[in-house]
Amino acid sequence: MNFPFYIAKRYLFTKTSNNAINIITIIASFGVIVGSMALFVILSGFSGLRTFSYSLLDASDPDIKITSVKGKSFIFNDSIQTFLENNSNIKESTKIIEERVFLEYNDKNEIAYIKGVEENYPKIMQIDSVISVGNWLQKEYENTAVIGEGISRKLSLGILNFGEPLSIMIPKPGTGFINPLNAFYTLNTQIVGVYSGTEEFTNKFVYVDISAARKLLKYKKNQVTGIELKLIDNSNPDNVSNQLQNQLGNSYKVQTKEQLNEVFYKVINTENFVSYLIFTLIVIIALFNVIGAIIMMIIDKKSNLKTLFSLGTSVREIKKIFELQGFLLTFLGMLIGLVLAIILVILQQQFGLFMITQNLPYPVEFRLSNLLIVILTITILGYIASKIASSRISKEFIER
Repeated sequence: MNFPFYIAKRYLFTKTSNNAINIITIIASFGVIVGSMALFVILSGFSGLRTFSYSLLDASDPDIKITSVKGKSFIFNDSIQTFLENNSNIKESTKIIEERVFLEYNDKNEIAYIKGVEENYPKIMQIDSVISVGNWLQKEYENTAVIGEGISRKLSLGILNFGEPLSIMIPKPGTGFINPLNAFYTLNTQIVGVYSGTEEFTNKFVYVDISAARKLLKYKKNQVTGIELKLIDNSNPDNVSNQLQNQLGNSYKVQTKEQLNEVFYKVINTENFVSYLIFTLIVIIALFNVIGAIIMMIIDKKSNLKTLFSLGTSVREIKKIFELQGFLLTFLGMLIGLVLAIILVILQQQFGLFMITQNLPYPVEFRLSNLLIVILTITILGYIASKIASSRISKEFIER
């Protein structure tokens, strides 16, 4: 067995005659355990929160969206259809018509967006899964709409309000004199569903059938404002986006879900990184206890070190003893902390011990990448702390 490792192990697991050193060692171990546990739980919590937040976007934004660079709309022609059909990474595609509109119901007004969608739209987006009241659009019913919870609250509008329809209005285009009594194209709809989601999403859209949106905006048969795509599993959105951009040319803008929500993604990732830095700082503070414990041990074992040195042990090997002792103390504390953290994360996943709301447990996600990050962070910092503590040892210190 390696001599420094053997001595380091003996020093670590054997009580000293000085109770103060034993107490300091226990405190140092406890600090590493708590720091490791907290770091992994926080990373798992942010992983779960990120996954949960991204899942909310599954109902509001597609994997890839194609729009026009110039103007609000474009003509969906055969060449675009061919590009989409020949791309093996595209599972489903749908045409949309989207425009800013003015909503009116019972003398209450609101500005939102109308979104005309095709029958296969729920195959692209998981919109039908976030319907909180009522149903999604059905083709057999004309002039129906689905609105967000935010719009529903602002207009005091629920489903099946047959007494008064929701009026969706858009100003008539043109120049010159406009009759103020007839300045809008209007579509009267009955609400059949209300969807939930993020605040921005529920305040934004009124979904209608694409034919109704086309009629309201006076669009031609193949005139659309965008195309939304659903990709097959395990496909790379960035690669597909670049491929379609090269095929369609500069007249079209091809954006992935991440590009459509660039600020949202940056905020989530920045929060995750900042939280990692904060809890790493807590671990660093905890490791000062390890440094103190090792230094106290060096002072307590000074007579033993002098004996080892007289027997031929080099200063480098003596330093190695305390480097390994500090490293083992940190590593064992980290293992205990990770075991406790993994148990806590699994319990949260299975039983929802901590709740955000009455029906929504705080999302956590076990990831091997988080486990690796914690192991590397604690191991590296523990080694550095041990090096700092053992640097006190010198020939002069031993012989003094």
